[in-house]
Amino acid sequence: MSWMEICVMDERVRFVAKVLDGPETMSSLCRQFGISRKTGYKWLDRYRAEGAAGLHDHSRAPRGNSRALGDAVVAEILAVRHRYPGWGPRKVKAWLEIHHGDREWPPASSIGNVFDRAGLTRRRRRRRGVPPQDWPLSRCRACNDVWCIDFKGWFRTGDGVRVDPLTLSDAHSRYLLRLEAVDRPDRAHVWPVVAGALREFGLPRVLRSDNGPPFASRGVSGLSRLAVQLIKAGVLPERIAPGKPQQNGRHERMHLTLKQDTASPPAGTQAAQIVRFRDFLQIYNHERPHEALGQRPPGEFYRASPRVWDGKLRSPDYPDRVHVRRVRSNGEIKWKGRPIFISKALDHEPVALYRIDEDSWEIRYGPIVLGILKGRECWKRN
Repeated sequence: MSWMEICVMDERVRFVAKVLDGPETMSSLCRQFGISRKTGYKWLDRYRAEGAAGLHDHSRAPRGNSRALGDAVVAEILAVRHRYPGWGPRKVKAWLEIHHGDREWPPASSIGNVFDRAGLTRRRRRRRGVPPQDWPLSRCRACNDVWCIDFKGWFRTGDGVRVDPLTLSDAHSRYLLRLEAVDRPDRAHVWPVVAGALREFGLPRVLRSDNGPPFASRGVSGLSRLAVQLIKAGVLPERIAPGKPQQNGRHERMHLTLKQDTASPPAGTQAAQIVRFRDFLQIYNHERPHEALGQRPPGEFYRASPRVWDGKLRSPDYPDRVHVRRVRSNGEIKWKGRPIFISKALDHEPVALYRIDEDSWEIRYGPIVLGILKGRECWKRN
């Protein structure tokens, strides 16, 4: 039988005592105690070297680290880092291999550990991302089903002035509705461009954008104040998946043509660049053949929307059967005597609570589901 679990030390002491006192052979005693001869000699040797204390179990932790870096290696690694403070472990390792290739250097992970111990690692603050859209992208079967909006990406003209081109197009016909250089890429400068297009061309069903500001935010359902204005105008804001520009591929392809024709290189002045944009808009819509349109320009296909916009922003209407709460200026609503934070983007706007079951409610702003409220406090937002 093997060592008895409840009296291991007693068994080891008895075994050693019999080996030392008795005439029995090591093989015979090992068979009696159910252990191998190797184990038997191990405990005998430990007893002879350490006495009774040697029969206790020893720690199995390694007594040394064969991969530990020497002081000289650490000093050289830190010297490179102090010389180039912005370099990470991989760059430091590459520099050492280039300049001291006759030596073997530790992996980048070990160099990173050296930085950590020396307090040289700058931890990045984790930023909360924009919540993903929880409904699929709309299909585009006709003009004004989907409009696409985006910034081309800023650049500087020859005289150093920054230019932020804002573009707005109809996804079905590829018609470029707006191409304007805005002073700043924020809601205050984007909304007038969008509102002007709505007055001129009518209302689309959907306006598709990426997840950057001012089109989206990190708030509930990704709603920004610009998105709220769109909903109040009668347009559904829609966002592509993060990191998936191909979902807005038609618009992105237009941006490539825009860059090639107007900004490679940029004009010498902002005024000259704006003239280029104006000429591009005319040529792209009415002269340039488009392969996807049978080598005909988008202007031959686009028709304005029959949904005329009167310029007014209206909050959503809700059925009589639902509970409606108005969002306060601090972004909260009051429900069953308790404040529930919704979003500051919806301040002074009405939200509706649709009953799901006895203790659960779906909160919506117009067509947008904001989240689920359970009981009085459990708020799971989208």
